[in-house]
Amino acid sequence: MKKIDAFNHIFPKGFYEKMMEVAGGLKDMGKRVRGVPMLVDLDERFRVMDRFGPDYVQILSLASPPLEVMAGPNATPELARRANDGMAELCRKYPTRFPGFIASLPMNSLDAAWAEMHRSIKELKARAVQVFTNVNGKPLDLPEFVPLFEGMATYDLPIFVHPARGANFPDYQTEKKSKYEIWWTFGWPYETSAMMAHLVFAGVFDRWPNLKIVTHHMGGMAPYFEGRVGPGWDQLGSRTSDEDYTVLLKKLKKRPVDYFRMFYADTAVFGSTAATKCGLDFFPIDRVLFASDAPFDPEKGPMYIRETIKILDGLDIPEENRAAIYHGNAERVMRLD
Repeated sequence: MKKIDAFNHIFPKGFYEKMMEVAGGLKDMGKRVRGVPMLVDLDERFRVMDRFGPDYVQILSLASPPLEVMAGPNATPELARRANDGMAELCRKYPTRFPGFIASLPMNSLDAAWAEMHRSIKELKARAVQVFTNVNGKPLDLPEFVPLFEGMATYDLPIFVHPARGANFPDYQTEKKSKYEIWWTFGWPYETSAMMAHLVFAGVFDRWPNLKIVTHHMGGMAPYFEGRVGPGWDQLGSRTSDEDYTVLLKKLKKRPVDYFRMFYADTAVFGSTAATKCGLDFFPIDRVLFASDAPFDPEKGPMYIRETIKILDGLDIPEENRAAIYHGNAERVMRLD
């Protein structure tokens, strides 16, 4: 069966060279990505992909950290151009391996970001754009980011959202930094969930009901806290003294939980069967995309790809649902003609 890996990561050569020039000493995720050969070694990527046969293909996107963490607004537009030009070139050169790419935007330079969004889609034929759950600490529901949602709703193409949080975000108010990589293990799912909540309560789906937003790692925490997101948030305002959130609740056209199910999610849950089943119980089948998060495997080799496929192949679901997850949904939402 055809398998479109919708959310995996790469650093094109021209981008990687510039990244090392402007952010070669970046800590935390910067350290992590510098230690993953498959991000930059195309021969290694092809060797891994070949293990899964010609029916396994990848949609390319940049890896974390965000461009706006790597460099200031004077440098990020060039980084974005190099990344998008490089991924577009790979798609042209190897169409049977890479049927499309997800464009990156310099979100700390918004005029350049919107120009790059339009250039990437119109000229380079990007099939989506990628942003992160926050822009240097700013939530995505701020008015300055409206052109992102407005533009992608007009193009009828998805926004892929990758979590972003570093060790500089403490777990407790008395600490100066997050310990034990909690910022990644628990922080990233929380980041995704907080982003989703901001967009829901800001009325993004009421304004653009057909907007396609793909959340990395199966929707963060939302599927696993369905009771809190559902009946819990039906009581919005009952726990707050300084604001009247009941007014906000009345403005929404749906229950909060129904908006959360309007997001799309991918299967990149690090080989967890329980997490996969939980996510599929929460999100409609037509909103789940196969993704592996390659090449961030904990061991040398394609463990995440292999284990994700093993889980999906083992699920007791109709074959048409499995086909939708593996390739049909990606083909539809990204219009992979």
